[in-house]
Amino acid sequence: MRHAEAVDETLELRDPHRHLTEQGRTQARSLGDRLRWHDCEPTHIWTSPLVRAVQTAELLAVGLQSPKPVTAIMALAPGEPANALLAAAKALPADACLVLVGHEPGLSGIGAMLVGADDFEPLGKAEAARIVDGSLRWRFPWDAEAPLKAQ
Repeated sequence: MRHAEAVDETLELRDPHRHLTEQGRTQARSLGDRLRWHDCEPTHIWTSPLVRAVQTAELLAVGLQSPKPVTAIMALAPGEPANALLAAAKALPADACLVLVGHEPGLSGIGAMLVGADDFEPLGKAEAARIVDGSLRWRFPWDAEAPLKAQ
């Protein structure tokens, strides 16, 4: 999932500290509530350590009614290489359901690696994609009633 809508960066509020707008908070909770009914019961919730991503992950977990803790992972921060993240994900049990909350273009790069494609359509803000066994199952914008099936 890509983080929800955040305030703009200013000289006083640098990028790592940008927080969600009210709309962003609504987006994150709403998507979590919808995902709860569509094939998403996470065993792990990993997020970028940037404020907007952590807030998104926490509100997503509330919407999912998930008791799982949200874990900040430096490898999900913008500009970080995905190799360590993918290695950690592969070390999880086979039945794990991992939710990643991060940023573009990093998430689409991870998506491309997971599905074995040259590219992966970037996620919109507060949009999730479900990848299972190397295949994109669906994409789910925060304001959609149901997931959009993969083409």
